[in-house]
Amino acid sequence: MFDWIFTFFHLFALLATFVYAVYSLIQGDVSRFIILIVLLGFWYFFMLHPAVKKEIQRKKKKKKT
Repeated sequence: MFDWIFTFFHLFALLATFVYAVYSLIQGDVSRFIILIVLLGFWYFFMLHPAVKKEIQRKKKKKKT
């Protein structure tokens, strides 16, 4: 159960930050938009991407058996 809560919290945080970045761009604050998008990219690739790759490999392995 905790895994689901943790997952949805991070998904919500990712989406909320992306929406805030777009809102900042609409308001004309391009530098804030760029900083937030770059940080979101780093966060995804360094924190979430390894877990996503592991899950894909786990599902492929499970499908083969």
